[in-house]
Amino acid sequence: MKKAEKIRLDALLVNSGHFASREAAKRAIMAGLVSRHHEVVDKPGTFVRADEVFDVAQSTQRYVGRGGLKLERALEQFKVDVTDKIVLDVGASTGGFTDCALQFGAAHVFSVDVGYGQLAWTLRNDPRVTVMERTNFRFVDPLLLQPQPEVAVMDVSFISTKLLLPKLVEVLRPGGDIVSLVKPQFEAGKGLVGKGGIVRDPQVHMQVLLDLLDFVDAHNLSCHGLDYSPISGGDGNLEYLAWWKVETGERSGIDSWRAKASEVVVRAWQELRQQEVDVHLP
Repeated sequence: MKKAEKIRLDALLVNSGHFASREAAKRAIMAGLVSRHHEVVDKPGTFVRADEVFDVAQSTQRYVGRGGLKLERALEQFKVDVTDKIVLDVGASTGGFTDCALQFGAAHVFSVDVGYGQLAWTLRNDPRVTVMERTNFRFVDPLLLQPQPEVAVMDVSFISTKLLLPKLVEVLRPGGDIVSLVKPQFEAGKGLVGKGGIVRDPQVHMQVLLDLLDFVDAHNLSCHGLDYSPISGGDGNLEYLAWWKVETGERSGIDSWRAKASEVVVRAWQELRQQEVDVHLP
């Protein structure tokens, strides 16, 4: 019988969605907030089985939805400042991104979603949140988004972000920031998505990021950051994080970001799948 693979405790807690980064996991572990079989485990570097389950004190669950951990990672890694800014959340769902933006200091959030009744009650009753349910963002009237948003965060499913980015350019202030979750299963062609909607080929992940880089370059946007999401999607797909910026003048080239895309895909598979993969630029 094959022995269960072992992984560092701090990495396991990131992979399982408890924390957005290893540093956050380390702090919680060293603070005695992580336990196994009612016994505290206080060493972040402890190697444990990848399938082991640990208890994490409830106080560390910071957001109403696990998506908040994904946005937290992006804001911290990209150094995007939302303090006192008007934020637009596209694909708000239960409100993980909205909650995270508010906790990072956003003055107000427009929470937009095509669904209804999903947003957490605490956010629905927060005066800093404008709830825009049953709203298809592609056709939203910019006049409904006043004051004009300075930052957009986006987590959408069953649609390519390419269909929404031009609208974001239209509604955001010049120089605005877009922090977007990138889901390969909704960006790649149908023939590239495997059984159960899972994209299992790292080269497809790479191509998705390259295609997006080409797309933003043609739509008055530039890339300022790429990373992988610290936790997988609910269906098990690896996901990525991108920071696009609405440019008002000369844009920086995307060539350097092509190599960065390759690095990000390799690291994602190493950290979240414990697999060494090889991807290449076309």
